[in-house]
Amino acid sequence: FPSCTGPRSRWRATASLGSKICVRLALVTLSVPHLLSDLIPPGACNLLNSSTIYANNEVALAEVDIYGFDYDYTLAMYSNALNVMIYNKARSFLIEHFKYPEGLRKYDYIPNFTVRGLHYDIQKGLLMKIDAFHYIQPGTVCYQALLYIFSQGPKVKQFMDIFSIPEMTLLASANDFFITNGIEYDPVHLFKDISEAIGMVHLKGYMYKWVMEDLDKFILRGEETDAVLHRLVSHGKKMFLITNSPFSFVDKGMTYMVGKNWRDFFDVVIVQADKPHFFTDCIKPFRRLDGNGDLKWEKINSLDKGQIYKQGNLFDFLRLTGWRGSRVLYFGDHLYSDLADLMLRHGWRTAAIVPELEPETKVVSTDRYTVSLTWLQALTGLMERLQTHRDPESKLVFEEWQNEREEVMTKNVFNPQFGSIFRTCHNPTYFSRRLSRFSDVYMASVSCLLNYDLDYTFYPRRTPLQHEAPLWMDQLCTGCMKTPYLEEMSHIR
Repeated sequence: FPSCTGPRSRWRATASLGSKICVRLALVTLSVPHLLSDLIPPGACNLLNSSTIYANNEVALAEVDIYGFDYDYTLAMYSNALNVMIYNKARSFLIEHFKYPEGLRKYDYIPNFTVRGLHYDIQKGLLMKIDAFHYIQPGTVCYQALLYIFSQGPKVKQFMDIFSIPEMTLLASANDFFITNGIEYDPVHLFKDISEAIGMVHLKGYMYKWVMEDLDKFILRGEETDAVLHRLVSHGKKMFLITNSPFSFVDKGMTYMVGKNWRDFFDVVIVQADKPHFFTDCIKPFRRLDGNGDLKWEKINSLDKGQIYKQGNLFDFLRLTGWRGSRVLYFGDHLYSDLADLMLRHGWRTAAIVPELEPETKVVSTDRYTVSLTWLQALTGLMERLQTHRDPESKLVFEEWQNEREEVMTKNVFNPQFGSIFRTCHNPTYFSRRLSRFSDVYMASVSCLLNYDLDYTFYPRRTPLQHEAPLWMDQLCTGCMKTPYLEEMSHIR
């Protein structure tokens, strides 16, 4: 971000213009330091914090009687050390099982190289970030030398939405290895092999084994999960758990976070549910597990508290519990596997867990970011007015402002390679669009619930449409308040 006084060349070019409108623009631009301070509302940088729950849709907690949870990355938050282990084991599978070159072993896991919500072009082998309109964000294609292939423009033709950060990092490493060494390869095969290698880490139980052997190393914020469950049950709320993980793994983690009697909190516990098929399949029946985790053979006619059930389907779940509609609020971290079908087909309220909110909120709350964003909006307004002037001097200034507009909001303040998971240069990301579509509310962790009364109503900000007048107070009065009980949860964090 350039200083508020701006590059001198820009002022010289503007000052040389003869038209009155451009002279006025020059005077406006020269007074940027004063204008920016006037445009930024007092205390704007202090309005956001990472413990806030943000609303895409109005949700009244007073109407919610039943709270449902996923387990992995929702009730149980994991450290980045787990991503390293998953990446290393999947890389070994590629080499030893799929017979990929040994040279891949020199590619170690790079923390924070990728962000969630990236896409992979399985025809061209490109890892990229796209916006809500399916356009690629400039500067985020992993191998920009191959950009010439998009001869029809930057709109994505065929891509796969990737959720796993270790999977994205391994894709980038393998692509780099083949391209650097001039080895011809098929991106479709590479994508399928890496997806299978990542899946093998889970199917063969490696992830479960690592976590269970060192809970202190891998599980984060367990005391916050414990506090959330205690609070909900003390207010008479019903709770259920639906997870794809096996019972032995969930039992070990929940005992670590909550205690041996963790099952007393939940009215229904379902393991190895096979989401997202659990939400769409109406055939697979429930099976009960005994205390040792062994399958029982009898038919399931009710879902009882204190019991553990495996597999099943949502249609039987709804029939046996009667838990339907907006009385249910379900928390999950995966927009597709956890939330999409519940939102679109079954009318449940949904809450997305987005841990990236914590670091990104810190960035957007800084003075530097606020000044940059304010200047970006002001500069865009100047460009809208200047573009109607066709004289050479005006065109020159417009080009310089256009270049500055692209420089102002650089992605480097977030992730150096791909920027924010919520925005491309100027548009919401594809991930952000899916987030608003499949979740009523979203937050950094389930512990954000501790900041609100259980009769609290979340109101979404009335974001102005393109044809509506943008009103500052309309933006500031709802949705971004400081959390009301933040100080009271300080003993937990």
